[in-house]
Amino acid sequence: QVQLVESGGGLVQPGGSLRLFCAASGLTFSSYAMSWYRQAPGKERELVAAISRAGSSTSYADSVKGRFTSSRVIATNMVYLQMNSPNPEETAVYYCGAKAGLYDYWGQGTQVTVSS
Repeated sequence: QVQLVESGGGLVQPGGSLRLFCAASGLTFSSYAMSWYRQAPGKERELVAAISRAGSSTSYADSVKGRFTSSRVIATNMVYLQMNSPNPEETAVYYCGAKAGLYDYWGQGTQVTVSS
């Protein structure tokens, strides 16, 4: 059974930092491209960051470039999202995703609230 479990969310002040974690199990981790999405209340889910199977390539939404960094550690089946200088508009539930061909999995999400 594939599981993606996000953690690390919480309250962060504007301009602060927060690190999100995604623990993957039940899949051949190195075969999956991983991604981070977010969904704010009343808005559609949007892609934040994507990272290739080996972790050698990453891509980001324009709005987070230069502030957010995604990484993965194959040996531990972990994916990370380092969030620097978030702003209140980035308050959302953040989801971890895994994709390989027709296989597409999602975690339950972790709430991030950016507020002073």
